Amino acid sequence: MPMDLRERIGAGLKEAMRDKDATRLGTLRLINAAIKDQDIAARGEGRGEAVDEQAVLGILGKMVKQRQESARAYEEGGRLELAEKEREEIAIIEEFLPRQLSESEVTAAIDDAIAETGAEGLRDMGRVMGALKAKFTGQMDFGAVGPMVKARLA
Repeated sequence: MPMDLRERIGAGLKEAMRDKDATRLGTLRLINAAIKDQDIAARGEGRGEAVDEQAVLGILGKMVKQRQESARAYEEGGRLELAEKEREEIAIIEEFLPRQLSESEVTAAIDDAIAETGAEGLRDMGRVMGALKAKFTGQMDFGAVGPMVKARLA
């Protein structure tokens, strides 16, 4: 049986400690902290003891996006060493995300979601995005997908 995401992150953490890989260790600790924050929030809202795998994928996706924005800002500011550090963290986080869909796979997924939801116009965009997020969290950039869905429904 394959390890779930939390187990893989925990195993990566132990491995980073053994290998004395400070960058990897720090990044994995940040991931664990973000997941624990969400677990605590879920308990506070009465949604169970821990967030599910889908929520963990969402957390990882958000962490990648934050680092991409930081790397861009550092590059614009001429701080290339800091931009490089952000990129190293992105690579570590992405190891735990499923493979990103190609452009043609994203297009096909959008078509399927529109067909599944019976979407006919822009007012149905929320349903289409919800269907995509339910199936493809961590596999596509929803910031880029939103305008594509909007264009298809317009």
